This record gives sequence, structure tokens and C-alpha cells, in this order.
Amino acid sequence: MKILLFSAFFMLLSTAFQPDQKETLIQKAARIHNAVFTIDTHCDTPMNLYGSDFNVPERHDAKESGTKVDLPRMKEGGLDAQFWAVFLSQGKRTDEGHANANKKAFGIIKAIYKSVEAAPELAQIAKTPDDGYAIEKTGKRAIYIGIENGYAIAHDLSMIEKFWQLGVRYITLCHTLNNDICDSSTDKKGPEYNGLSPFGAEVVKEMNRVGMIIDVSHISDSSLYDVLRITKVPIIASHSCSRAMCDNLRNLTDEGLRAIAKNGGVIQMCILTDYVKTPDPNPARDSARAALRIKFNNFQELTPEQEQAGTAEWHKIAKDFPQKLASVKDVVDHIDHIVKIAGIDHVGIGTDFDGGGEVSGCYDVSQMGNITLELVKRGYTEEQIRKIWGGNFMRVFKAVLAGAAKI
Repeated sequence: MKILLFSAFFMLLSTAFQPDQKETLIQKAARIHNAVFTIDTHCDTPMNLYGSDFNVPERHDAKESGTKVDLPRMKEGGLDAQFWAVFLSQGKRTDEGHANANKKAFGIIKAIYKSVEAAPELAQIAKTPDDGYAIEKTGKRAIYIGIENGYAIAHDLSMIEKFWQLGVRYITLCHTLNNDICDSSTDKKGPEYNGLSPFGAEVVKEMNRVGMIIDVSHISDSSLYDVLRITKVPIIASHSCSRAMCDNLRNLTDEGLRAIAKNGGVIQMCILTDYVKTPDPNPARDSARAALRIKFNNFQELTPEQEQAGTAEWHKIAKDFPQKLASVKDVVDHIDHIVKIAGIDHVGIGTDFDGGGEVSGCYDVSQMGNITLELVKRGYTEEQIRKIWGGNFMRVFKAVLAGAAKI
């Protein structure tokens, strides 16, 4: 059972509440948030761990450190489980580039295990849906592992099973640029395959066979439809928003939302402001980040120490050139829309914390309960909130494992 220390309004749980008293919305939100299993399906916290002495069992101030997640703040936010992403920016598509990406992926996975195993009283690595529920009952945080960018697979399908054996449970097929698997939604060069490559089709089939969840966040619309034609099991978008609500190519169209729902999959709502609400222009910030990418070779072929220096400068830019943030209300507007288009059984939450995710009212993981409060204000029931906060994703997780067992 979670222990809530987060967001001031959840302190009300400690006050005596009699059944004949009228429950306030704040009390109701706190009770529901405490009762349901909560999982965030995407955060980039491992970028703070790789080659670093960042102490994830220690509480950090969000604004001072520039970080969004640590184990004490997860507890404060009543978050039971989280997928930590092995993020790989897209580099050269050469044998050497693929080998470097593959090596880095294994290094980041090792750093995740090291950080979690250093705090056995606070967290535990999870590999199955049942693991998450069991760990939650102990009061610990359940940490799952995903890979962001199929670049890590290189040209070797056997890597999918190797990553699976290490506890990886989903792979995001690409990132911001096209790779050897599929077209990205945001590559300025445009489509390369008009969907999946022939190798990408084999990747989808192998992921189905192994039991690896297919993540379609970042991929192009045509790539999405190719995946849906091939996959035998439900898919996820681990951190995506609605394009109808915010016209960004990274977001999913209503047609895409319906297609994922028809597949039985789930769209995990992202809280990165640029994807939630069209941002105000911030040329100084954009220029600083563009210069940083050049300075650090688009974060390719770096030593762990260089990675940490680049991450620190990235956080500093965010502090020096703050953007006007979207709000929790804006986030729930997207959830409302996804529910309207795809249905209540096909929406969840994937914040993208430590990868840019933040909104006013949910600035870091300690404030996750504010999303529940807004859902309660809008009339969502406890059962609906249970689905949004984890039930829908866990259903897909189980379906992918069951599908693999039949292949």
C-alpha cells in the first residue's frame, strides 16, 4: 500500500474522516490516488544515472537540480511504478554507429540496475505485471525498463531477445529521425520508406514473438499503420498526445487514436508542454539548445562524462530560458479528447519526465496526484481513474505476454 507524503492536499488523508461526513473533492482525489495502482510509462531518468554519481535514493529539489524523478519524490507523488527509458539519440547508421548505440544501451541498463539495487528498501526492478502489483504492496517503487529508439537493435534481430532477458519490456521503434526500422514523425528529410522498412517489419514480428511491447511514440503516421497491419498483439504509444488538441507532428491524429483503440492498444498521455499546447516562441532557448547539440555532436559518440556535462548544460538552459508551461488542465483536456475518440479503455499516462516533460501543477513526479484531482473534478469515477493510471496499460502488457506464449 502506498504511503502518501505528496502534494499538500493529500495531507488531508491523515485527518479523521467519518463515513457520514461529506467527502470533499480533495479528499476523494487523495483516497482514489492512494487506492489505484499508478504507473508512468515513460521517463528519461537514466540520462541522469549513466556515468554519473546522481543518487536516485536521495531527494533532490526539482528547480535546483533540474531533475524530475528520484525515489523519494516518486513516493511523495504516490507513483507506484515507472518505466525508465534507455534513451539513444539517433546517430550515424553505419556498422560503427550501430555498435556504439548497442554498447551504450547495455551501459545504461547496467546503470539502472546499479541505482535501483543500491536502494533495496525503496525500489525494485519489475519485469511482469504481477511484479508491479506485488512490489506496490511492499511500499516500494517498481522500476520497469524500456528502450527509446530501436537504433539499439542495430541490424541484429537477436538483440530483441537479449534485451528482453535483461528486463527490457518495450522498445520505441525510432526517435526524432528515421532509422533502419521506420520513418520518424519529425525527420526534416521526410519519409524514407513511407512506413516500416523490410527490416522493420521483421522487428515487429520478432517483438511479438519475444513478448516485447511495441511502442509507436515518435514514429510517422504511415509507420503506425504498417505496425498495426503486422502486429498480432496490442501496441502502446508510451508518451504521446492528441494532434487535434495540439498540432504537432509528434502527436497522434484522431484516425491514429481510433486505430490504436481498434488494435486494443493504449495511448499514454505525455505531459511535455510542447506536445500539450502550442508553445509561445522562445528563440533564445531554441538557439541555445541548437548550439548545445552542435557542441555535443547531437549527443553521439560521447563518453559517460561528456554525456553528463551535456545533460547538465541542457538543464541549465531550461533554467536560464524558462518556457511558459501548459497546465494540468491542459493535460486532462487531452485525456478527455482521447477518451472521446478512442474510449476510456485506451488512455494512460507517460510523462516524459527528465526528457522535457513538465507542466504547471505537475512539475515533477512529486505532484502526480494533481492529475488525479483534475480527473475527479471532471467527474471521472474511481474505476475510470484506475484504468487511466495503470489498468489499461497493464491489460496491454498482459496481452503482449499472452500473445508471445501462443507464437
